[in-house]
Amino acid sequence: MFKIQTKNKISPVGLNRFGADYVIEDEITDPDAIILRSASLHEMEFPDSLKAIARAGAGVNNIPVDRCSESGIVVFNTPGANANAVKELVICGLLISSRKIVQGIEWAKTLKGNGAETGKLIEKGKSSFVGPEIMGKKLGVIGLGAIGGLVANAAVSLGMEVIGYDNFISVDAAWHLSGSVKKAASLKEIYENCDYITIHVPYTPDTKNYIDAEAVAAMRDGVRILNFARGELVNSDAIIDAVRSGKVSCYVTDFANDEQLGEENIICLPHIGASTPESEDNCARMAADELISFLTTGNIRNSVNFPNVEADMTGDKRICIMHRNIPTLIAQFTGALSGAGLNIENLVNKSRKDFAYTIIDVTGEVSGSLTDAIRSVDGVIRFRVI
Repeated sequence: MFKIQTKNKISPVGLNRFGADYVIEDEITDPDAIILRSASLHEMEFPDSLKAIARAGAGVNNIPVDRCSESGIVVFNTPGANANAVKELVICGLLISSRKIVQGIEWAKTLKGNGAETGKLIEKGKSSFVGPEIMGKKLGVIGLGAIGGLVANAAVSLGMEVIGYDNFISVDAAWHLSGSVKKAASLKEIYENCDYITIHVPYTPDTKNYIDAEAVAAMRDGVRILNFARGELVNSDAIIDAVRSGKVSCYVTDFANDEQLGEENIICLPHIGASTPESEDNCARMAADELISFLTTGNIRNSVNFPNVEADMTGDKRICIMHRNIPTLIAQFTGALSGAGLNIENLVNKSRKDFAYTIIDVTGEVSGSLTDAIRSVDGVIRFRVI
């Protein structure tokens, strides 16, 4: 029986994936796993029973990932589960950055009470909300992952000329990208040629202020910038100055901050990129499946702190070892197994920076003395037999 603790309201579509072998509650003192959305775990003291945390979403800034790694707790996220929802809002962002739709709606509200004169006032004032069409314009997409790739393909379908930049694009992402998307050799090419720029890169210390004053200065005059990835990717002071000067015609972001609210030609949305029932269902379903697979088979998919390792189960038992990525450990594991008279049916080992994960399928019974022997190996963080 596995115990799953929920830290937010999770879609039943996800929770229903857990069967009769799972107890799911908000308050559990010794959970095997946690599934959550936005709740912060930074102040939580993790029990020894905790093996995994699944975030029903892409970002994991609410989870102390480094501390989890040191404790052998696998942290999962759900990349791509909310991609379509964000893509649709980005397309909306393209339109509202051009056509002054938001400003027009707000102005139209002020005409309330003019009765029969309203129509005439509308016709007289509508010229203040003229804006360009997006068809035939150049869109620069920085980051061509799950969301950026969908945005690029959708923009092509809308008749835009799309230029993409991603030095780390995966083979799978490249396969799904429209052949009409042109590859930029550098960010400079994006900045100098594009009428619209949308950014879709992960937020890390290296990407903080990815678009700053220097980047904006290299862009075309009148560029429109969209940020539906993370607020910190765009330097707030730089973008406010650029909008005020007219260098940037419009900035649309899903990450409002106090300084940007109320600024003319800055449109702030309340972080609603993934706020669709479909997205919440998709994220919950993926998070639940990741936990079920890990708890029952030891397989890891979509971890942010341990390597992805998946293998069909063979033999009588599966030994799962979280350990540091240092030499000689594999030899010590296999030596201990051989000394205990166990036959190794399959062994998979992968590493991710300072940490590694080894799955060993064996024939025979795993004794307590063998368990103690492997746990005592210097560098082993967590040991589990399935």
